[in-house]
Amino acid sequence: MKLLQKDIEKDNAGQVTLVPEEAEDMWHTYNLLQVGDSLRASTIRKVQTESATGSVGSSRVRTTLTLCVETIDFDTQACQLRVKGTNLEENQFVKMGAYHTIELELNRKFTLAKKSWDSVVLDRIEQACDPSQKADVAAVVMQEGLANIVLVTSAMTLLRAKVEVTIPRKRKGSCSQHEKALERFYEAVMQAILRHINFDVVKCILVGSPGFVKDQFISYMFKEAVRQDNKLLLENRPKFMLVHSSSGHKYSLKEILCDPTVTSRLSDTKAAGEVKALEDFYKMLQHEPDRAFYGVAHVEKAADALAIDTLLISDKLFRHQDVPTRSRYVRLVDSVRDNGGTVRIFSSLHVSGEQLTQLGGVAAILRFPMADLSEPEDDSSSDED
Repeated sequence: MKLLQKDIEKDNAGQVTLVPEEAEDMWHTYNLLQVGDSLRASTIRKVQTESATGSVGSSRVRTTLTLCVETIDFDTQACQLRVKGTNLEENQFVKMGAYHTIELELNRKFTLAKKSWDSVVLDRIEQACDPSQKADVAAVVMQEGLANIVLVTSAMTLLRAKVEVTIPRKRKGSCSQHEKALERFYEAVMQAILRHINFDVVKCILVGSPGFVKDQFISYMFKEAVRQDNKLLLENRPKFMLVHSSSGHKYSLKEILCDPTVTSRLSDTKAAGEVKALEDFYKMLQHEPDRAFYGVAHVEKAADALAIDTLLISDKLFRHQDVPTRSRYVRLVDSVRDNGGTVRIFSSLHVSGEQLTQLGGVAAILRFPMADLSEPEDDSSSDED
C-alpha cells in the first residue's frame, strides 16, 4: 500500500489518499472502511443515452464518484472489495443520491474521509504501508493424500491450493497401487508449489506432516527437479524447512508456527509474534490462571487496575458497525498503550486470530495476579433476570 496524502485535523476528522498495490492491501482497506465514511474512487458506470431520433443506447464510462458507504463486501479468496453507497457529488453521469457499487482496483488511488480517525485505524494504515510486512512465508501442510499450500502474510493466512488424492492401502504381497498413487500425489503437490509460490518474495517454505510423509515428498521433489533440470527448485532448496505437524489440515499450521526452530527462523515476521503471544497466554492460563484473563468485561476490569502487560485483540472487533461498541475497544487499546502495555492486534484471517475469536476476540496477560472476577458478574446477571 502506498500513502499519497494524509490530511487529518486536530478534531481527528480528515481524509487519506491511498493506492493498493497488492491483493493483501484490499484486506487492510476492508478494515479501514466503516458505514458512514465517504469514499472517492474511479469506477465504471453503465450510462443510457438517447439519440435525437429517440433510439436508446447504453455505454460504459469511467468516472470518479464520491460515495457515502452503506455496505462493504469482501471476498477473502479472491481478495476483492466492493463498496456500495449513495453518490454525494453529482456529475454528468450519476445523479446526487443515486446508488452505485465501486469495486476497488489495484494500482488505482482512492480517497477515504472519516469524521473521526482513531488510533487503531491510523496504526492499520502505518502497518499496510510498511514495506517489510509482506508475504515472506509459505507453508505446505500435508499427510498421505491431503496437502494444503498456504501463504502466511502479516495480516492473513491465504489458502492457495488444496490437493486431495485417494491413496489405496498397501495389500499383502503388492504395494504397487499404493506407491503409484503416492507418486501422483507428490507430483500434484510439487506442481501446486511451483504454481502458487513466488520464490522471489518467499524467504522460507515450511513443509509439515505427521511421520515421514514430508521427508519422502522432499526427496521425491528434488529427484524430479534434478531429472527435469528445474533450476527454480534446485536454487531455492535452502528455503525448504521440514517440521512436524499432527495432520495435513490447515489448523495444524498453528502448531508448526509454534515450533521453536520455526520461530527462531521467522523471528522478524508479525505472524510469528502473534502465535508466540497466544502461546504465552495459554501457558499463563494453565500455570497462573489469575494472570490470564479473557472476555471484554474481565479484560476491561484488569485495564482499569493497570494490570495488563500484553493485550491480545482481534481486528474483527474493530469492524463492529455500532460506533459506541467500536469506541469501547479503541479506548481499551489506548488505555493499555498509555499505561506501558503491549497491544497485539490479531488478524481474524490468521489461524492464531481464529483461535482468539473463540475466546471472545480479546484476552490479556497480566503483570500481577488478580482475584477471579466471575462471581460479581454472575450476581449482576442474576439481578437482570
